[in-house]
Amino acid sequence: QVQFVESGGGSVQPGGSLRLSCTASGIIFSISAMGWYRQAPGKQRELGAVITSGGSLNYADSVKGRFTISRINAKNTTMYLQMNSLKPEDTAVYYCNVRLYIISTTKDYWGQGTQVTVSS
Repeated sequence: QVQFVESGGGSVQPGGSLRLSCTASGIIFSISAMGWYRQAPGKQRELGAVITSGGSLNYADSVKGRFTISRINAKNTTMYLQMNSLKPEDTAVYYCNVRLYIISTTKDYWGQGTQVTVSS
């Protein structure tokens, strides 16, 4: 059973910064990718940023240049999301995601989510 510990959410004024962290445990299969997704009220969950096991990075256009995703190394299951120059439209619940290779396919596992609110 994959378990997550997420932290770092909160309230901040526009232009401010927050750092989210996520540690996954109980992983017995290989990791394909780890990432952060977000879901605003009334909207579908969307990609924020992803880092693959090979180190490739993928960001949503809306966060490019402002958010940075990182892991200590490919074997470490702690991931960070540094969020700078935050905007009100970044307000959402942010979910940690781990995608695992299981036999011939992949499977997603999700954290419980952490709230980020950007407001003046």
